Amino acid sequence: MKTGNTNLFDTIASAYNLFYNYQKRGFQRTMAQVTDILDKAAIHTILDVGCGTGALASTLTEYGFEVRALDASEKMLSIAKKRKENQGIEFVRADALEHIPFDDDSFDIVIASHVAHGLPKEQRLRLYAEMARVSKHLVIYHDYSEKTTALTSFIEYLEGGDYFNFIKIAEQEMKENEMSAHILHGIYVSFLKPRRSYF
Repeated sequence: MKTGNTNLFDTIASAYNLFYNYQKRGFQRTMAQVTDILDKAAIHTILDVGCGTGALASTLTEYGFEVRALDASEKMLSIAKKRKENQGIEFVRADALEHIPFDDDSFDIVIASHVAHGLPKEQRLRLYAEMARVSKHLVIYHDYSEKTTALTSFIEYLEGGDYFNFIKIAEQEMKENEMSAHILHGIYVSFLKPRRSYF
């Protein structure tokens, strides 16, 4: 899911699902590198914002976390719920730009993977604020850097989001919003301690 473009993601959900195993392998590689950074003893609950067909949520449950996953696309969620490995995950339909339907400080960590790049800056700031509101300890953004492939750029061109601008300004935007940015496998992994205002 890229929040704010629900019709597109309902339309492409079946095609998007073809990349589920590829996505899951990428998330497993990233988790192998970031588990040393995370204090697993202090982390029990995670919210996956923009979960799509559930590849990240599934990977997180393999690490023993209690995961809830949120997406605005009904068709993405329908596919995610049908996967056997996702049966223990609570999937919630909601638009994170409007309101994440959980109380303040509901989760130890809130993660959005490949969501921010599709949004204009004003919507990204709204996303950051909502994610920070429901997180107790840490917000993680996992998204494209300038080190992406031609295929990724072509797909993002077809999507029509803010990708081409985002990859140019992402690092600066992360610094402005007090995020620490790391590049793993050509992807930004940014960590943020929650604060209540991004405006």
